[in-house]
Amino acid sequence: MKYFVLLADGMADTPAEVLQGKTPMECACKPYMDRVAFEGRSGICRTVPEGMSPGSDVANLAAMGFDPTVCYTGRSPLEALSLGVNMADTDVAIRANLVTLSEEEPYEAKTMVDYSGGDISTAEAAQLIHTLAQQLGSEVFTLYAGVSYRHCLIWHHGCADAVHFSKPHDIPDRVIGEYLPTGEAGAQMLALMKQSYEILKEHPVNLARKAQGKKPANSLWFWGQGTKPALPSFTALYGLRGAVISAVDLLKGIGIGAGMDTPTVEGTTGYLDTNFAGKAEQTIRCFEQGCDYVFTHLEAPDECGHRGEAQNKVRSIEIIDEQILKPVWNYLEQTGEAYRILVLPDHPTPLDIRTHSAQPVPFALYESGAPEKGNAPSFNEKTASQSGLFVSNGPELMQLLLH
Repeated sequence: MKYFVLLADGMADTPAEVLQGKTPMECACKPYMDRVAFEGRSGICRTVPEGMSPGSDVANLAAMGFDPTVCYTGRSPLEALSLGVNMADTDVAIRANLVTLSEEEPYEAKTMVDYSGGDISTAEAAQLIHTLAQQLGSEVFTLYAGVSYRHCLIWHHGCADAVHFSKPHDIPDRVIGEYLPTGEAGAQMLALMKQSYEILKEHPVNLARKAQGKKPANSLWFWGQGTKPALPSFTALYGLRGAVISAVDLLKGIGIGAGMDTPTVEGTTGYLDTNFAGKAEQTIRCFEQGCDYVFTHLEAPDECGHRGEAQNKVRSIEIIDEQILKPVWNYLEQTGEAYRILVLPDHPTPLDIRTHSAQPVPFALYESGAPEKGNAPSFNEKTASQSGLFVSNGPELMQLLLH
């Protein structure tokens, strides 16, 4: 039996006025996702446990069959695994975004213009992080370059509970003063952020970006702290050889921490311009190389939700359906081997709030050899919720997939 999980990050939404009162899933032309629901079964699943923040970390752990209430220690530690950072037990990992802030003074009066630093490229970001690491690095703090705007600060002998951060993607176009770090170590972290702005505002990379009409990545923004992760082995837990395919460090880190294959696909960006075809090809290759379970993650719907881009979010769902689900499904059908397909988002990223929400998400599950009229005519939030099937957590959803 082969298991294919297609995770469209942030795909679920709420009815949007700009889409005539429909959600992007309702608007999208996605015949293959609809077929999964129509010839299989559909329902809703709570991927974010009660009391936990609806981050992609928690939600993707659940969608992969892990219990976040047991194994979650923070987002950035999972990303650190992907970067090859060997954390000590006394280290705290902190996500370090390169963001675009407005130029008002003082620092507290600035506005969060772009949480992704104007979609800065990985090559440009590496130069900025290199400069910051040289000037801000110490026996206490070490800065590591990641992908695009996503980077990692290691706080040696730190305390994750000593500081509270705000997520930059939660505060678009807002003055940052009330969202700056607080807590016992808040002033220390804020000082680093302020220093980073002074270093980056005249950095040659940012001067070149401004000359090209692009937004400068002119400050670090910290969030998502946590301690060294201890994920269980996916193979030991479920008896399957698994793979995770994603452009996002977080997902790669989960895969590495769980002992799964984490192949790299060239040209993946996490945006609407990512190498969708390459991800489909790599999914098929993982099955050909002996994987029983492949978790293919697409970030584009989530990024469109954060940006409030309704039409692009619709388009991202359509591309995923056509360029990922269609070819992988065709491959699985041609092998002659039994298979199951699970399609779902990790969490909603509603266009109206431009950040994550904790509502249960729709899912659709298809089993080969047993096509029948399912409990939903198509795949979207409304039909899934009307199906009568509710799954209370990620591990329960995994058991539904397996059994």
